[in-house]
Amino acid sequence: MEKRTEIENLGEFGLIDKLTEKTQKYQDSTIKGIGDDAAVIDSGDYFTLVSTDMLVEGIHFDMMYTPLRHLGYKSIIVNLSDIYAMNGEAKQVTVSIAVSSRFSVEALEEIYAGIHKACELYKVDLVGGDTTSSTSGLIISVTAMGTVAKDEIVYRSGGKENDLLVVSGNLGGAYMGLQVLEREKEVYKDNPNMQPQLEGVDYILERQLKPEARKDIVHHLSELGIMPTSMIDISDGLASEVKHLCKAGGLGAEIYDEKLPIDQETYDVARDFNLDPSTCALNGGEDYELLFSISQNDYDKIKDSKHMTVVGHYTDKNAGVNVVDRNGQSIPMEAQGWTHF
Repeated sequence: MEKRTEIENLGEFGLIDKLTEKTQKYQDSTIKGIGDDAAVIDSGDYFTLVSTDMLVEGIHFDMMYTPLRHLGYKSIIVNLSDIYAMNGEAKQVTVSIAVSSRFSVEALEEIYAGIHKACELYKVDLVGGDTTSSTSGLIISVTAMGTVAKDEIVYRSGGKENDLLVVSGNLGGAYMGLQVLEREKEVYKDNPNMQPQLEGVDYILERQLKPEARKDIVHHLSELGIMPTSMIDISDGLASEVKHLCKAGGLGAEIYDEKLPIDQETYDVARDFNLDPSTCALNGGEDYELLFSISQNDYDKIKDSKHMTVVGHYTDKNAGVNVVDRNGQSIPMEAQGWTHF
């Protein structure tokens, strides 16, 4: 009998490793293939960056509470974030959509209104794509392309022991926005006449439905004269991304619970749901902030910044990846973030 391995046994990253382990490189211009936020291609005077992501109805979004315009906008943003995570500048996108007959032309126009708005705000060009039919709902696949100077590219793997780990913005908001939307969806199912209770949670709803990519942080670091040593975007949760950086760089890390940047609204709603705000910040995902490392020599340049927070540092690989709790206890970090299978 032929052996059968269930995809969920491997998980997303185990599956990627399995499917790509026999990948060969045939072009000298391919500098970095699979394994970072974007592929890196030598274009002569600079590197070209290419990243692609797919959003699938029922997996990545729920049509019951996702406005179509917001969905179009978010589909662009999640891809641009990968370009910025390489310290690059996003330039072009292609968009491919598979759509079922339950969507009208007007509905697709609404999705594209969001796509065009994101392109306008981030100054990227929509240069192509594909449209086809789907029997199972809506699928949006976006490829983002950008450029970066050869001496300014930042990989996941460049960190060194004792480098500081820094995050932009705040964490956990997108996850808590999702919890509110899911709660109201269940209420609506029981009683369609009930109005959703969405007062006072505008910020976390926006974090979930209309996130922003941190192009500004790339520019901010440049203005401060800081070259990150490693970087990744926070799509699957801080804990998961820290582990990716540590794996890529052959390092360990310590993250300090008390340093996690959590917005007050995120904190309050987490408490309302009887959730630990720190756990939400570590494992929530979809914040699309940047996690990066800097040399300790650059600490003075960012210590007063409102845009970024030092949350930990790299350690020796043998020390493992740990969270230091508020009592000073070091606990092995569990990455319980978003899983795709």
